Amino acid sequence: MRLVYFGTASFAVPALRALADHVILVVSQPDRPSGRGMRLHASPVKQAAIELGLLCETPERSRAPEFVEVLRRLEADVLVVAAYGQILSVDVLASAQRGGINLHGSILPAYRGAAPIQRCLINGDTETGVTLMQMDRGMDTGDVIDIVRTPIDPDETYGALQDRLAPLAARQAHDWMPGIVAGDYPRIPQDSAVATMAPKLDRAEGQLRISMDATEAYNRFRGVTPSPGAYIETDYGRLKITSARRGEGQGAPGTYLGGDALAFSAGSLRLMEVQPEGRGRMSLGALANGLRLRPGDALVSS
Repeated sequence: MRLVYFGTASFAVPALRALADHVILVVSQPDRPSGRGMRLHASPVKQAAIELGLLCETPERSRAPEFVEVLRRLEADVLVVAAYGQILSVDVLASAQRGGINLHGSILPAYRGAAPIQRCLINGDTETGVTLMQMDRGMDTGDVIDIVRTPIDPDETYGALQDRLAPLAARQAHDWMPGIVAGDYPRIPQDSAVATMAPKLDRAEGQLRISMDATEAYNRFRGVTPSPGAYIETDYGRLKITSARRGEGQGAPGTYLGGDALAFSAGSLRLMEVQPEGRGRMSLGALANGLRLRPGDALVSS
């Protein structure tokens, strides 16, 4: 088998490792600045490719004619795509004998787009999965080859669920790839009439508002943790939230209930690890002590 592997995010690393013996080229996004010093960092897939001794290219535009020609000369059997971050052109897909095969973190046609894992958690879904699909010119609209399903734990965050789905995708890719290369695999058209979309999240979607009920707020926390991150605007500044659970108490929205609990419009959340602006992480209880808040005081004015 001669495979070209397109991937960027950590979700794509296990499948790369599972197929590494057959990968002739890895394609990932260019190094991007991140962290306090905004230094350039390689993507998780590029880092894995270097560790595995695989050739890795990082074109700014994979559809650029000169890069398409590179792909054509490789005469690959399949392009394997997982969490790459760019839409592949028809010319790119046509560069391999069997075209592009995508590992997508949802049960298609639900959650087509860049953020399927995050969106299903925000929406409170209880089941998700990984779809192996034949790519076409649309956004996750191609024929389905296989679906692996799994229940979602009620306290699972985006980071935890992504880490659990990634090995499922790796096993799926490993098991199906010989048949795909041979042209012996099913292709089941999607029902676009029931499709839903999962666009990329922006930073503002991480805000938890006290007007939300506790279930909605908790699902949003789960869907944006660790990225782009959850936060709440309080009377004392923005408060990042890195660990939370459903609470048992109730009170006026925005009221500190004691311990680590904050009231929402219906129910409460326990904010077990928060980070005020310019300070380190702590529990909400420790922050309340520092602010001299008593149960019943407002942390967030309605």
